[in-house]
Amino acid sequence: MPTPERFAIKPGQRVLVTAGAAGIGQAIASTFAEAGARVHICDISQGVLDECLTASPEISGTLADVSDEHDVARLFAEVDRQLSGLDVLINNAGIAGPTGGIHEISPADWRRTIDVNLTGQFYCARLAVPMLRKASDGAIINMASVAGRLGYAFRTPYAAAKWGIIGLTESLAKELGPEGIRVNAILPGIVAGPRMTRVIQARADAAQVDYATMESEFLGKVSLRRMVTAQDVADMVLFLCSPAGRNISGQSLSVCGNVETL
Repeated sequence: MPTPERFAIKPGQRVLVTAGAAGIGQAIASTFAEAGARVHICDISQGVLDECLTASPEISGTLADVSDEHDVARLFAEVDRQLSGLDVLINNAGIAGPTGGIHEISPADWRRTIDVNLTGQFYCARLAVPMLRKASDGAIINMASVAGRLGYAFRTPYAAAKWGIIGLTESLAKELGPEGIRVNAILPGIVAGPRMTRVIQARADAAQVDYATMESEFLGKVSLRRMVTAQDVADMVLFLCSPAGRNISGQSLSVCGNVETL
C-alpha cells in the first residue's frame, strides 16, 4: 500500500544530520534519503565519513566537530553550497561522556561532554535558523535522551547536557513558532548497538559485575523489556518532519519502550 501523502516529506527536502555517518545518525540520514530528501551529514572521523558516503553516494558530507565553532561555520557554508538552503536541522551529535562518581569526573571530561552534547546544538541552531527562516516549513529535531527526564547516577555530565537540550528545545519552540519553525526533542532509550554496549560495559565495570548482569539490570527498568533500534528513532524523526507532524512542536518525545528509571 502506498504511503499516505500526509506521511510523505516534501520532495527534495534539505536536511542536515550531525554525526550522520554511523549509528542513529546514519539511520536518520538513510531514512530521509530513501524518502526523497537531499541530505548532508557531518562526522568527526574521516574514515567513518568516507565509508558512509561511499555506501550512500546520494548523501554529501563534511568532516566537522560540532563543539568547534569554526568547524560548525565551515559545515554550514558547505551545507549552503551543497543544498542551497536548509529545511531541517537534526542535532544528533553526542558523546556518552564519563562514567563515575561526581568526585571522580575530571573537569575536562565534564566540559567535553557539555561542549559536544549541548553547546554543539547551540552552535548548529544559531546558524541553521537564518536558513530555516527562508524555508516554507522549517524544523529542528534535537537529540536528547531519557536521561533528559530522569536522573542518571554516575552519568552526571551526560544527564546535565540532555536536560539542557530539553530546555533549549522548549525555548526555541516558543521563539521560532511564530515563524512556522517547529522544534522538538527525541529521547531515545536503550538503543541497540556498539555505543550502548560500551555504556553498559562501563557501568558494569563501575559496579564490578559482569556484562550480562548489567544488561539485565538495564532492561529490567524498561516496561517493554527490550532495547529500541536506531531505525525506530529515525522513523519518529521522519514523522515529525512530515505533514503529519505539522502541529507538533515544543515536545520531548520518548522512543524508549518506556524507560521507568535509570
